[in-house]
Amino acid sequence: MRVLIAEDQLLLRDGLTRMLTANGFDVVAAVDEGPRLTETLVSLRPDIAVLDVRLPPTFTDEGLRAAIAARRQVPGLPVLILSQYVERLYARELLSDRAGAVGYLLKDRVGDVRQFIESIRQVATGGTVMDPEVVAQLLNHRDTLSTLTPRERDVLRLMAEGRSNAAIAANMIITEKSVSNHINTLFAKLGLPPAGGDHRRVLAVLTYLDR
Repeated sequence: MRVLIAEDQLLLRDGLTRMLTANGFDVVAAVDEGPRLTETLVSLRPDIAVLDVRLPPTFTDEGLRAAIAARRQVPGLPVLILSQYVERLYARELLSDRAGAVGYLLKDRVGDVRQFIESIRQVATGGTVMDPEVVAQLLNHRDTLSTLTPRERDVLRLMAEGRSNAAIAANMIITEKSVSNHINTLFAKLGLPPAGGDHRRVLAVLTYLDR
């Protein structure tokens, strides 16, 4: 699997390269700045890109903007954001793209190499992976979600993390039928039809959040 890394910190960039190589990935490029990143993504078309949000020269949101621009030219180009920050505006734009194959993880919350590798493979195959803290920060900025009950908010949060009905049921210690009922109710309240597939459900939630 061909991977492109965009990370300005030398030790982290080198560490990611070594770790991915050791796990059977082919790191086709490891860049340290934002300019021409979109062009590089489009020309190389990696199986997945692991990008930081803030890159030189401005250290603002170059990585996210480059990912969005590249996916406009190559729909569905798999992108996993790995950052210390949640850039809400561009995160919603990236994650609302119905093409799927996106992820957003926070660096200081990645503590398991095996799980991280699995997240990369999941995004590369069209799935969606989101850190619960990213989900929380996006959800907390929508007052219109106040119509949901606490249980429905919990289901929405877990669903937005990409969990299946069975996983949600296990987490909340309720039946899968109850989860299904909660999902149908919350989608009705939000004016969203139920959608099949975990990443489609995440994208539906984030599309609503971006309104």
